Amino acid sequence: MVIVFLLVMVSVLVAANWYLWRRLFRDTTRAPGPARRAGAVLIAGGWVLAICALVAERAGAPFWLQRTLAWPGFLWLALSIYLLLALLVGEAVRPLLRRYLERRERAREPVATDVRQPEPIPAGAPPKEAAGTPDTDPERSPSDGSEPPREDGPEQPPAGPSRRLFVSRVVAGAAATAALGTVGYGSYGVLRGPRVKRVTVPLAKLPRAAHGFRIAVVSDIHLGPVLGRGFAQKVVDTINATQPDLIAVVGDLVDGSVKDLGPAAAPLAGLKARHGAYFVTGNHEYFSGAEQWVDEVRRLGLRPLENDRTELPYFDLAGVNDVAGESEGQGPDFGKALGDRDTARACVLLAHQPVQIHDAVEHGVDLQLSGHTHGGQLWPGSLLAAAANPTVAGLERYGDTQLYVSRGAGAWGPPTRVGAPSDITVVELASRQA
Repeated sequence: MVIVFLLVMVSVLVAANWYLWRRLFRDTTRAPGPARRAGAVLIAGGWVLAICALVAERAGAPFWLQRTLAWPGFLWLALSIYLLLALLVGEAVRPLLRRYLERRERAREPVATDVRQPEPIPAGAPPKEAAGTPDTDPERSPSDGSEPPREDGPEQPPAGPSRRLFVSRVVAGAAATAALGTVGYGSYGVLRGPRVKRVTVPLAKLPRAAHGFRIAVVSDIHLGPVLGRGFAQKVVDTINATQPDLIAVVGDLVDGSVKDLGPAAAPLAGLKARHGAYFVTGNHEYFSGAEQWVDEVRRLGLRPLENDRTELPYFDLAGVNDVAGESEGQGPDFGKALGDRDTARACVLLAHQPVQIHDAVEHGVDLQLSGHTHGGQLWPGSLLAAAANPTVAGLERYGDTQLYVSRGAGAWGPPTRVGAPSDITVVELASRQA
């Protein structure tokens, strides 16, 4: 089954890229030549860079090599998606544009207004041909006996092929412009840093004294070959500016080892909150050396909650490991984190993936804070994210438990977001007794 799946994926990838080459290069040129060859090199080279970037990150290649491959490779991934979508939209525009051009050409055709009538022939007069009288009209019969010139000018070449070429160029140019603009704006949105989103969540068990308690939730920062120390500093500054009571980092902090990304994560030591900063692992930590990163964030002043719980003055704060830790014997343990707690107190759970909500409901959690989905990151990725997660983004209720899912602060793969802006969410808890 794995082999069949890989064959299907490779076939789809090859077909999609052949379609890109055809619409962008073959259909926009008159004949084979340098432009078509350059297009083939561009498309194939882009995918080689993208695949090498993915492999280098997973294989732990030298960090300088990861950074060299990441920018062009990952940006090509995003660009190819939106080139494909734009060209597919262009298929609907193409026949409409052709019809418009045909109508415009017909409207420009001249209409004959001066129609020469034949001269009347007197009754009984023999036809000129029968009388043997040569046609001496200089306009109709030149003296040298050659064919008379046509009055409608030289013959024009057929418009069909020229029109098709023009339509192909217009559609290809519009698709390329739309794709470049979309990826450019989406990348700018990531690199400028996340924006603050505020959400109020009422909790039935929250005491009046805790009304207005603010938790800054940040997930999916994804420090790595693309997003580095400067981005981490933007995240820290944005969080501190909200003056939260507590900070929750809910997984996928990094894509790489402590050795390579320790300096990039250093600004996290500057996080400030009255009740401290807490951390739980995401699936990407288990690709990057989870144990080493848990030790590193602890050194930076964050408290890891590894299937653990702490009792704050007004509610319990618990955290569970990500489900990816099961492969290393470090998976989530809800019984250990929540089993012996006082159920009369409100409980807030940090868990990276929204799918962990079902265990949270069974253990009487009041609010789960998660990330992982990126809100889909690249539309229409939100459709895929919705198929794999109970909630893609925002606040929803599951029985007596509420789930809030952040879209995340950074991005994985392409440093680009489309239709899923990055955020740091300030969750303000509200007491129903207030």
